[in-house]
Amino acid sequence: MPHKLVPFNEKLRLAALKEYNILNSGPDEDYDNLTFLAAAVCEVPVAQISIIDKNRIWTKSIYGANVSELERVNSICDQVIHQEEPFISLNKSDNPEIFLKTKESYGLNFEFYAGIPLHNPQGHAIATFCVFDTKERHLNPQQIKALKALARQTMNLFEFRKQKNKLYEVQKQLKQKYKELERFASLVSHDLKSPLANIISLSELLKDENKGKFDEETEQYLEFLVESSYSLRNYIDGILSFYRSDHVLQKDYVNVDLHKLLKGIVDLYQVSDDVQVTYPDDVMLHNVNKAALTQVFLNLISNALKYNNKEVRKVDIRFSKDQEYYFFEVKDNGRGIPREKFREIFDLFTTLDTADREGNTGSGIGLATVKKLIESMGGSISLESEPGEGSNFKFRIKRI
Repeated sequence: MPHKLVPFNEKLRLAALKEYNILNSGPDEDYDNLTFLAAAVCEVPVAQISIIDKNRIWTKSIYGANVSELERVNSICDQVIHQEEPFISLNKSDNPEIFLKTKESYGLNFEFYAGIPLHNPQGHAIATFCVFDTKERHLNPQQIKALKALARQTMNLFEFRKQKNKLYEVQKQLKQKYKELERFASLVSHDLKSPLANIISLSELLKDENKGKFDEETEQYLEFLVESSYSLRNYIDGILSFYRSDHVLQKDYVNVDLHKLLKGIVDLYQVSDDVQVTYPDDVMLHNVNKAALTQVFLNLISNALKYNNKEVRKVDIRFSKDQEYYFFEVKDNGRGIPREKFREIFDLFTTLDTADREGNTGSGIGLATVKKLIESMGGSISLESEPGEGSNFKFRIKRI
């Protein structure tokens, strides 16, 4: 005879049951399917998943009857969870006293019961998987095997629910910590921007009012101070943009005219004769996050033009689709990116240590934000590039 994993301990058993947070939970088709299968396989009118609470037997699922809860005292299921056997089969002629309450509880005169105690991984019996019949009988070996398999699947569902609840709690904690981090970043960035603005304005003023009065070395130091101040400002703005991107992800999904969206972005940059941007006509995207997609194109087009020293800066935007994804390409004729840098450029705070057309270095935040936004839309991004010949950022987003 197999032994239980642990001696029966009601206090620990109830504590184990509480971890599943299953009492009084709503209807669940997965459990109902199991009781239906049990009744069909065992050829009985009633199958039930019973949760043993402190003073009651609560029904998670029942097939063939309508019982939500029973008194635990003198119930069959209460006696089953105290047994060491993994399978219990009872007939009324052998155990008349145990069937006394079934007529009153179920409205049926049961004469047969078969049940399996459901133990958690630590060995505490928290529930039973059982079947009833109105005539005495014995289950054959195949029926017993099937009933045990269905009982194991029930316990698997319990465990899945438990793990899902734990994951939900972890997610709640992470969201709270992220909000705190976002608030911290915002406060620190705000507190830095004010004195930084003073440093920039005073440095510019000092440089302009004393032009020609300083020696070459002093003027160079002053220029370094101004450049560093602007770099720090861009870095701070990048941090704020990265954390604010989460708010962009919460925007509603709408239908978007791609040509119209890109025209609004391109018009911001085609103020110079050396800029040529081509993009698709007559493309309608259905059910996409317009705010997130706009932010992605803003970053990619801006980078394509900033890190480009050609006489004519070109950006070619292409589109295609299949049944599952929308595909985009943002191809430029700029400086290009070394192959060994392909992966890391999408990491937060990673830069190529190169300055843009204005002499400013990047913060390493823009492409990290792009990757974050694209992945949130069920997509991915990749890069093709050759130094000196340009880059092609290819990305896709899920069609919904």
